[in-house]
Amino acid sequence: MTATLISNTKIPLYKQLKEELKNSIKNGTLGHGEKIPTETELSEIYKVSRITIRKAIEELVREGLLLKKQGKGTFVQQNKIQRKIDNLLSFTESCEINGMIPSSIVTKKEILIPTEEQIKEMGLKKSEKILFIQRIRFADGFPIMCENNYFPYPKFDFLISEPLTTSLYSLLKDKYGIKVDSSNNSYIDIVCAGSDIAPLMQLSNGEPLFFLYTQMYDDKKKLIHIGKQFINSEHYRFHLNNTRYSK
Repeated sequence: MTATLISNTKIPLYKQLKEELKNSIKNGTLGHGEKIPTETELSEIYKVSRITIRKAIEELVREGLLLKKQGKGTFVQQNKIQRKIDNLLSFTESCEINGMIPSSIVTKKEILIPTEEQIKEMGLKKSEKILFIQRIRFADGFPIMCENNYFPYPKFDFLISEPLTTSLYSLLKDKYGIKVDSSNNSYIDIVCAGSDIAPLMQLSNGEPLFFLYTQMYDDKKKLIHIGKQFINSEHYRFHLNNTRYSK
């Protein structure tokens, strides 16, 4: 960034600065997710008051180009993964549609004794167990989702030996002939990152997350898994299109 503001013009200084910062974001000088200089530093760079700096930044925040994080500073807004609520898309498909590279790491694979609630929601017998698999899902190398899936066991015991670094649904379809067909009882809540989730997603405790609950079924209406996904709301957006209002 360079000091190119002109004082002898009808264009207010804060608007000139706003365009300077906007251009720096567009041309990649300030990258997505990058922290911008402080108000004091910008004031020294551009030789203008901090009031001018603050007004330019506030407008860019309102336009969604910058994001203020309390106690951390101001950052260039990350690109958000766009996903229709009414579409049955995997995380991998959502990334690819948005021009991002998906990747995953497995953090847990455990065989568990189900709780009474899990027995009921998964339609299990009391003697049956469940396979729990937790993965962190990345988009362009940035942690977006903590994915917690619960599978009937031993029906899906083959997943224990799979690396699961790519699309789960593609693996099920292409290798095992299991086609994901529908979801049921799905909903989205807003929660805060706890001490169990925050470190996995490189977040601070208390930061907002989407919580997506869903039950996934195959084309024979058999349960594949129950998903409890924690999604970084700063980098993910659910949206609706072509909805109709009815009384």
